[in-house]
Amino acid sequence: MIRFECDYAEGAHPRVLEFLTKTNFEQTPGYSVDPYCEKARGIIKKLCQSDRAEVHFLVGGTQANTIVIESILRPHQGVVSAETGHISVHETGAIEATGHKVLTLPSEDGKITAAQVREVYESHWNDPNAEHTVQPGMVYISNPTENGTLYTKKELTELSEACRSLGLPLFLDGARMGYGLAAEGNDLALADIARLCDVFYIGGTKVGALFGEAVVITDPSLQKDFRYMIKQHGGLLAKGRLLGIQFMALLEDGLYFEISEHADRMAMKIKAAFEEKGYAFLYESATNQQFPIIPDDKLEVLKKKYAYSFWKRVDDQRSAVRFCTSWATREEDVELLLEDIRSL
Repeated sequence: MIRFECDYAEGAHPRVLEFLTKTNFEQTPGYSVDPYCEKARGIIKKLCQSDRAEVHFLVGGTQANTIVIESILRPHQGVVSAETGHISVHETGAIEATGHKVLTLPSEDGKITAAQVREVYESHWNDPNAEHTVQPGMVYISNPTENGTLYTKKELTELSEACRSLGLPLFLDGARMGYGLAAEGNDLALADIARLCDVFYIGGTKVGALFGEAVVITDPSLQKDFRYMIKQHGGLLAKGRLLGIQFMALLEDGLYFEISEHADRMAMKIKAAFEEKGYAFLYESATNQQFPIIPDDKLEVLKKKYAYSFWKRVDDQRSAVRFCTSWATREEDVELLLEDIRSL
């Protein structure tokens, strides 16, 4: 079986494993205060062009989302998100379990707009019974989105300006950040994200690391006591250097961006093959996630050899599915898939 259902099926890039093996018997302080984490923090701050940023290393995306969101919100507040946002549909109510509501907004493509944020904020504060309802306390987005779509610099700038004018911290989930930054047509740089967002994270789990996310907090008002929050939620890894070493290996020589570009390039080959067959797509994605709409009988043929993710029924005869490439997707596997797509 050749797997295209996710971008975390493989282990880690060989350079990550090499660094981990090379440093295995070294003795260092725990809890991410070791020299490797400090070096990784320095690399990230330089890439972000932000000296005031604080960088924290966590194990996974749900952990990062939960801790960041709970650290920002007061008990009566909720987090604004697209209805398709990861925190809304794929985290088993992790945010709600902390006592905070996810305030969802409709979205065709996985993105939300500055106008929507202003509307939900004004709707709350213009309600004479506002204190009886959950107060919008922050905004959550992901880039790429759950649908593989990307925010443009203009869209993110407008969203950032709206959030700052309303006093709502803007949090960007970057679980697949590398694939977004490397995508053809993307006009956002990491420094832009650091400038426009109050907190975000650089995903490692899905982009070459064994595990790990680097949370970057650029707003000084959100930095206080964040390590206390990490510890309280079981996220302060004793062997924290394992996280710092991985990000150092991925980022110091640009490997993170190189392997992300590879995944996107493989995805574009798959996209082109489905387009040549005349298949439409559920979303227009330039990243490693592709969502072709395929007749069910053709899917029966493909599933004999390939693993992919079911997304949604489109009609009685067709389904939208996701083919997802990764940093480790083999070109020969893609070529086999292309041949089978052409023969459908």
